[in-house]
Amino acid sequence: MKMMRINKYLSRCGVASRRNAEKLILQGLIKVNGKIITDLSFQINDDDIVEYKGHILRPVEDKFYFALNKPINYASTNSKKFDDKIIFDLIDVKEKLFSIGRLDKDSRGLIIITNDGDIYNKVIHPRNIIFKKYIVKLDKFFLKSHKSILENGIDIGGYITSPAKIKILGDKTIQIEISEGKNRQIRRMFAILGYKVLDLNRVSIGKIELSNLEIGKYRNLTINEINYLKNL
Repeated sequence: MKMMRINKYLSRCGVASRRNAEKLILQGLIKVNGKIITDLSFQINDDDIVEYKGHILRPVEDKFYFALNKPINYASTNSKKFDDKIIFDLIDVKEKLFSIGRLDKDSRGLIIITNDGDIYNKVIHPRNIIFKKYIVKLDKFFLKSHKSILENGIDIGGYITSPAKIKILGDKTIQIEISEGKNRQIRRMFAILGYKVLDLNRVSIGKIELSNLEIGKYRNLTINEINYLKNL
């Protein structure tokens, strides 16, 4: 292995994405050859011993790429500190995994699960504008006049959203596509207009489709889907 930046090394080990790996480094949780390293530019060599919480880390040889249909009441987190049920309980793999594109506990639908930190960074990088598609069920009839408001961007409290793509599927059912992922963004967008979201289901992330995958089940991404993510 040629010299590798420490955050990339941690990502290759499946500990966390590069961004979250940097947080671990700055918190003083990573040791190299017995010494705590907080320098984000530190380079790892082949013979270095890298530790996290007393465990020696090695790059993961096997890469996993899954599409999961997240059920309601499951948290998109690796930690059970605050939640009894997490999405990784549904994946029958022992290696450390992380999700690309979180969903609120009360939302459902497509989440990409992987241990490939490079793909994680490609998907979340600001330069890559990736639209996520959702089917939203509302508590009352949707006014057609509100369609253009959402499409042009709406202030959800100190932040104006980027233009959304809106398709009216029924009186109370809307298809919305957004390229952002602010906390509870879609629920906040509709709340500003006086609606309550009764059901929020993400059906695609870019070219990755949920299709007919059963709730609570997962599948391997196809070669074409993996290449799509790698080439972002």
